[in-house]
Amino acid sequence: MTNRLFHRLFQTSVFAVACLGAAWAGAASVPGPQRVTLTGEVIDSWCQTTGIMFALGTAHHQCAIWCAVGGIPVGLRTDDGTLYTILRVDGDQRNVANPRLLTIQTHQVSITADLIERDGNRFLLIDQVADDHGIVNRTHGDYGIQPFGE
Repeated sequence: MTNRLFHRLFQTSVFAVACLGAAWAGAASVPGPQRVTLTGEVIDSWCQTTGIMFALGTAHHQCAIWCAVGGIPVGLRTDDGTLYTILRVDGDQRNVANPRLLTIQTHQVSITADLIERDGNRFLLIDQVADDHGIVNRTHGDYGIQPFGE
């Protein structure tokens, strides 16, 4: 009986050490944040992804604000078309839905941030909006407001 108990404890210990080792190795292989400076348009990820509406500039400004207020994640689309999800802006640790994002919706901004890439997704923890160029993509006259596509 004592020999059996010892053997069982040994197996459990080996299993626990193996699990800890695997967890540590997995954590070690995940890269940390990378410091970046980017310029792009602040976008509403729902319309940008689904194409339900022309999701750029003045044609989309009010809709982008409504989506952000409604909890749709806000993102940044750079000139090369790369999309990033904004998780934090101006160092706000409390709230993903930072009211600051409403004031820069559809604006062209330059930011300094930590970039975290996981499973093909790009997330930004923005420390500072270094430059706010306002709405530079003036599309309203060309496209009009299209709340449900064409």
